Amino acid sequence: MDNGTPKYKRIILKVTGEVFAGPQQFGIDGKTVKAFAQEIKEVKELGCELALVIGGGNIFRGALASEMGMDRASADTMGMLATVINSLALQDALEKLGVSTRVLSALEMRQVAEPYIRRRATRHLEKGRVVIFAGGTGNPYFTTDTTASLRAMEVGAEVILKATKVEGVYDADPVKYEGAKKFEELTYIEVLNRELKVMDSTAISLCMDNRLPIIVFNIMEKGNIKRVVTGESIGTLVSGGKR
Repeated sequence: MDNGTPKYKRIILKVTGEVFAGPQQFGIDGKTVKAFAQEIKEVKELGCELALVIGGGNIFRGALASEMGMDRASADTMGMLATVINSLALQDALEKLGVSTRVLSALEMRQVAEPYIRRRATRHLEKGRVVIFAGGTGNPYFTTDTTASLRAMEVGAEVILKATKVEGVYDADPVKYEGAKKFEELTYIEVLNRELKVMDSTAISLCMDNRLPIIVFNIMEKGNIKRVVTGESIGTLVSGGKR
């Protein structure tokens, strides 16, 4: 595959909010966000249509707050607000690089973001803008993984790129277990049956029902987003069959 030719026309890139913290464990690291924005710009210049879903775990994680006794619906709403903060930070970094960007939020806050409307999102993509989906699904009890799957179906994306801090999907946590085995390919059913932590079961089931492939890869290695987009075989492919 020619490195200058994108394999996919329309892409959803799902990024964990923890990436935004950089070397620190909390908050937003400006240098990290700028470097990420530069990679997004390089991918955009390939000619593909790119939308992002960003988590909020670097600021607030609703599930953990719920475990500590907070009402789950309130905790999840706070987590959705954290995704808006991350989205605005990335939008600022992208636009300073000259990349036209729109933040569409499932939680209505017109002063800082456009409301999510499917046709509007699709139109932004057609016009060559980077679209950032913020505010999760707008409902508690749903993760940003599910948001990525849902938005991918709605805008007609060809693939979900799941950006993580590890090389792909393993049979055990590679940070804790030195002998953890990395999978090159998996089917949706294998992910569900093995209870592998690729995405939550709702997100995986949605992708399975609509035969939308997922590629899990390491975003911490510079240039990996571009490699995945141009078809280089890195990370782990989750699909209905073999590549």
